[in-house]
Amino acid sequence: MDTGTLAQTLELERLEVNLFRGTTPDKEQRQRIYGGQVIAQSLLAAYETVEDRICHSLHCYFIRPGDPTIPIIFEVDRSRDGGSFTTRRVIAVQKGQQIFNLAASFQTEEAGFEHQADMPEAPAWDAVEDDAVVRRRLAESTPDEDDDWIDRVQPIEMRSVGGRHDSVKPEPREPDQQVWFRARHPIGPDPHMHQVILAYASDMSLLGTAIRPHGVSWRTPGFQSASLDHAMWFHRPTDFNQWHLYVQESPSASGGRGFNLGYIYRASDGALVASCAQEGLMRMRKKSLP
Repeated sequence: MDTGTLAQTLELERLEVNLFRGTTPDKEQRQRIYGGQVIAQSLLAAYETVEDRICHSLHCYFIRPGDPTIPIIFEVDRSRDGGSFTTRRVIAVQKGQQIFNLAASFQTEEAGFEHQADMPEAPAWDAVEDDAVVRRRLAESTPDEDDDWIDRVQPIEMRSVGGRHDSVKPEPREPDQQVWFRARHPIGPDPHMHQVILAYASDMSLLGTAIRPHGVSWRTPGFQSASLDHAMWFHRPTDFNQWHLYVQESPSASGGRGFNLGYIYRASDGALVASCAQEGLMRMRKKSLP
């Protein structure tokens, strides 16, 4: 995906009052649509029907794998416009079937009580190697790796503390990780778009946290993983062109599913700007088992 056009890539075409169409970039080579993309576009569709309020939470389910070669239709249900809160439901459709749905709540700006957890200690972002550099080094020892994917500039700059966990057979690690991330190119002044792109990025490493203790990665033959649901709470406005620390943990994995929690802190002042929760599929295909 072209990093300079992420905001434009996520843009929607209005088909009717509550109906929108979105696409996946031509350069995207995934077999299915990246989950963060459909989260971001669904939130953007909801925002197209909301005035003067900001999203404070969203909850969504991934129902079917999305096809990146065809458009997605987003249908917005204007559930409620209250005195302080607005609620929207968004259904994403391809080939006449739901692939994803989202419920989001928006609130007028309001002052009130405040407290937050402190940002954990972490190496500074400029002391951590860029994930893109790590991927290229990994590719040198993996001749069959997809060079186009390795060389493609990502729209989100990421730096994983302790290194990426995506070798074919990685060493088991504790079910927690820290990742520095930010949008690689300017987003612009619209605070809603910073939320949308933060939501896009929030799906990029979270599921991998539950995988870490088990000596597998997305590159392990026979391993299958996919996001099942995703929730996000926006606590404070932020500029996602600046560095943020994504602190992740997985309290549990069972039944072929891994549960993950994430906390997003702004580097400049340690403010907790958002929190996430996600459950994902993680299993070895039966034919791959000994």
